[in-house]
Amino acid sequence: MVFLNGEFIPKDQASISVMDRGFLFGDGVYEVIPVYNNQIFRLDEHLERLQNSLDSTHITNPYKKDQWQKILLELLKHSAEKNQSLYLQVTRGVDSIRKHSFDELTATVFIESNPLIPKTKTELEKGYCAITQPDFRWERCDIKATSLLANIMYSQQAKQHQAEEVILHRDDQITEGATSNVFIIKDNTLFTHPTGKHILSGITRDLVLESANACSIQVNQTAFSITDLMAADEVWISSSTREIMPITKIDNQLINKGQIGEHWSQVYDHYQQLKYA
Repeated sequence: MVFLNGEFIPKDQASISVMDRGFLFGDGVYEVIPVYNNQIFRLDEHLERLQNSLDSTHITNPYKKDQWQKILLELLKHSAEKNQSLYLQVTRGVDSIRKHSFDELTATVFIESNPLIPKTKTELEKGYCAITQPDFRWERCDIKATSLLANIMYSQQAKQHQAEEVILHRDDQITEGATSNVFIIKDNTLFTHPTGKHILSGITRDLVLESANACSIQVNQTAFSITDLMAADEVWISSSTREIMPITKIDNQLINKGQIGEHWSQVYDHYQQLKYA
């Protein structure tokens, strides 16, 4: 069951117009929201980021906060899963002809829910691989836009290399992953790229920083280089579905001799507490 423009309908019956600007141009924004034990996780923060993306693209928010919450809670009732991942997409809507400029249109809203099965700590402790690539995306990566062709190509590269993620760099500075935020630990300090137009500031990213502070780990939101990445004591990536994942090999080079660091374990455990607080 999915939600489409005010209706709850079976997914195989859901359809949009070929003139929808989301279909024609990727003219829309989205959110991915985890649900743990039937509780929507950090809904306020996700709706705030959605509003920021809508404002940046000049799309009128079709619903108020309480309306979004009501719709999402109703959709959750159609699944027996206690842990779910909500995908919420808002496009500019259906136009009469294909043109690059736009008028005020009625937004198209699509929401679906899928089971969320995070990896266990034991699975994560095995460590994961990544590769690096130049960050050739546009200058507004802070907008969670549906036009993700570059990210798709990066993710396909990761798949072809049997890697978990592509870690991106711009002017020798690490920005983020194709579908994640990136962190390093060096000399007991956590580093991550500061918020701005070159990264999407993830909700999970904020929770990683919150957990690190709670674990008395110094946090430094500053850009770091490819050299810093490869010489790090620990490397992590984070996203709503991955949570916090340790990376132990990058471009076939071992990080920390391929060992999981103690800081990751501490932050991971604290994050798990936040999920059910």
